[in-house]
Amino acid sequence: MIKRQFIPFSELKHHKAIVVDSTHPNGLTLSHWRGAPTPATVRDDTSAAMVLHALRQNLPSLELPYVTANHFDIDGFVGVWSLLHPELALENEELLRQMALIGDFRELDLNHPLAGEALKLVCWINAREKELFYPPFGAEQLPESEVTLCPKKFAYFLREFGRVLKDPDWEKAVWEDEVGEVLLGYRDMYKPETKLLRHPEIGLVVLQLPEPVHYYALFSRTLGFDIVLSCYSDNRYELEYKYTTWVDLSSRPTLPRINLAPLAARLNALEQSGHTWTCDAITETGPLLRLNGDKLTQVEAFDNPTSRKIFSSSISKEELQMQVVSYFHKAYAGLEPRYFWSWKEVKELQQTLRL
Repeated sequence: MIKRQFIPFSELKHHKAIVVDSTHPNGLTLSHWRGAPTPATVRDDTSAAMVLHALRQNLPSLELPYVTANHFDIDGFVGVWSLLHPELALENEELLRQMALIGDFRELDLNHPLAGEALKLVCWINAREKELFYPPFGAEQLPESEVTLCPKKFAYFLREFGRVLKDPDWEKAVWEDEVGEVLLGYRDMYKPETKLLRHPEIGLVVLQLPEPVHYYALFSRTLGFDIVLSCYSDNRYELEYKYTTWVDLSSRPTLPRINLAPLAARLNALEQSGHTWTCDAITETGPLLRLNGDKLTQVEAFDNPTSRKIFSSSISKEELQMQVVSYFHKAYAGLEPRYFWSWKEVKELQQTLRL
C-alpha cells in the first residue's frame, strides 16, 4: 500500500495530491464543497466519509503520495488522517464518520452507539486547537492566512490523534468541560419546556427553549432540517442556515438558500426595542439573522450561542414565527428540493424572487 504524506496546500503547484475538503485541479478531489469534482462513486455528506468510501473501494486514483487541505477543521482533518492511516481508519470507520458529522454539521445523535466516543474526540480537538493555536476562523484576525497557518495544526493533530483515538479517556481533563456542557444542553433539549415546531415543506425547525445551549446539543434535534429558528426566553431569537446548505449533501435533496435581507427589513419595520435586525450573506458557512448581528466577528458567529449576547426583541415569538414561516413559504413557492444546487444557481435565484 502506498505511503502518503501531508503537504501544505501551497505545494500543490509542485505536486499532484489528494485534496480533502477543498478543491484544486492538480490532483484527486474528495470534498463535499459545492461543485467539487468528487468521483460519483464515493459521494457522501462529509468529506471524511468520502475519503473512507474511497479507501474502502480502493479507488485507483488514490495512488498519489501526497495529501493536503486548504484549512483545518474536524471533517477535513479526519479525512487527511484517514488517508495517512488507511488500515486504522477503516477499523474505526463509523467512529470517524460520527466525528465528521458532529464537527461539521453539529448534529449529535446520542442514540448512535459511537456518538459519545466521537464527541470526546471532537471536543479534545476543539480544546487543543484553541489552547495551542487559534479558534476556527481565527486566522482572519492574524497577519497570515488560514492556508499558510493551518499546516501547523495538521502537524500537531496528525502526530497526536492516533494516541487519543486509542483511548480518549487518557485526555479526559482536556475534553470533559465541553463534553459536560454539551450533555447538559442535550438533556435540556428533551425537557418538557423545550418545544419543537417542524415545517418540513420549507426545511425549517423552530426550537423553543429557555436558554441557549451548545450547538452540538441545539442541532441534535434538527436532523433533516436546514433552517433553525431558536426562540429563547425574553423574546431572544436567532435564525440560521445550517452548514448542510453550504455543501453538496448526497443523502437527501435540499432547498437553496434564500437571501435573508428582505426578512431582516420586514422585522425591522416591526422592531421597537432600539436594536436592529441584521443578517449575513448567504455564502457564509452558517448565515445568521439576529438583532445587531453585524457586530459579530466570524469567530463569534461560529462559536456557540452560549458565548454571545442575544438581545431581546419587542416582537412576540408568535409574530416572529409567523413572519419567518410566511417569508420562506413565499420564497420557496414553486421550488422543489433537489440535489447539488450550484452557487451560480443559488445566486441567480435571488434575482428572480420578489420578497
